Amino acid sequence: MSIEAVKKIGFKTLGCRLNQFETDALASKFVNHGFKVVEDSKNTDVFIVNTCTITNQSDQKSRYAINQAIKKGHEGMLIITGCMANHHKEALEAQYPNAYVIDNNLKSSIPELVSAHFNKEIIPSGQMTGGVFNFDPASETFHTRSMVKIQDGCDNFCTYCIIPRVRGRAVSRPVNDILENIQQVVAFGYKEVVITGVNISRYNDNGLNFSQLIRKIVELPIEFRLRISSIEPDGFDDDFFEALKHPKVTPHLHLCLQSGSEQILLQMRRMYTLKAYKAIVEKVRSFNPLFNITSDVIVGFPGESEADFQDSLDAVTELKFGHVHTFKYSKREETRAARMTSVVPEKVKTNRSKQLREVADLAKLNYRKQFIGLQQTVLVESMDEDGWAKGYGEHYVPVKFKSDTAQKNTFHVIHIEDIDTSQEDEPVLIGKLA
Repeated sequence: MSIEAVKKIGFKTLGCRLNQFETDALASKFVNHGFKVVEDSKNTDVFIVNTCTITNQSDQKSRYAINQAIKKGHEGMLIITGCMANHHKEALEAQYPNAYVIDNNLKSSIPELVSAHFNKEIIPSGQMTGGVFNFDPASETFHTRSMVKIQDGCDNFCTYCIIPRVRGRAVSRPVNDILENIQQVVAFGYKEVVITGVNISRYNDNGLNFSQLIRKIVELPIEFRLRISSIEPDGFDDDFFEALKHPKVTPHLHLCLQSGSEQILLQMRRMYTLKAYKAIVEKVRSFNPLFNITSDVIVGFPGESEADFQDSLDAVTELKFGHVHTFKYSKREETRAARMTSVVPEKVKTNRSKQLREVADLAKLNYRKQFIGLQQTVLVESMDEDGWAKGYGEHYVPVKFKSDTAQKNTFHVIHIEDIDTSQEDEPVLIGKLA
């Protein structure tokens, strides 16, 4: 690809880590072709909005990002991709006739689309190569840690979820490609790798399952820290729990709960019970009491009673979550839940969301207080003008410490002395070099 006239490309990414990975891969490829990559649309020749559509609010945020670019006078090439591009393709093409609306399965072809555009060529859609795994390892990204995609799509069809319709059925990346990808990004200098996908616990490459994949990853003869991205609490086996004990694997799982009510979990068509979920948490904390479990909880699902909601509140407290993403149920057309008639009023959903956030914030604070007096191995992500280094420890808890010598993308063992609660929703551990 050779486009001498184009020097600046901007990105706006919404939604999940999978979107972040795909943006990083695209940005890295453009860097390799001489582009200056930024995270906004100002004075850019190309601006890419990688959208999310998981909720109505996600759609609104995606449209806002597009409209802001236009409002600020972006006159270059505008590309809209991501899950909203799949879900609302025709509407986006009608609303933004000068934009390119690119499906997820063609997202990896965006560099050749840009090349063709500025060379005044046309690529017929049938000739775009695409492919959900056709992303090169990213040598330069917007993040300190490197994300590696192992899987895409989902076969679960939870009654509230649109993702199987916009990401497609579950597919797994060949294990050798994953291992090679990890070795490449570690060679680039990344010290932490995050494996990501839509439903990674269902990974299966010709009979090799998720637990076996983790084992192969940690056995690579190179030094790095492995983090597991958001995962569904089903399909775990004893090999998985053993893999979590490996020193390369960080003691943190974002384990999706969605509701603390057995009845609501059944109505959601989740593939587990609250009892089974609790058993997973108990098992991992039996060998590591400080193992960080973070989660998602939906409030106001159709038919959710006060008793059902109280079950969710109780679960957040009992399971001692390190963090909870709280979502108000959002009706998605083409899902089973959209046809359910026992709708929870918006005012009730808003009130329940507030209550759950308060309980979750208290659980988060109590979890993080346990680290005072202990040590964390922190991967530095940033340094500020006052000499504070900031990053995350192995338990995925934010830490800051004073240092004149710490640099980005370096590990430091920090003795935790206190906790900064000035931002109530995000308490940060404070420490010093051990």
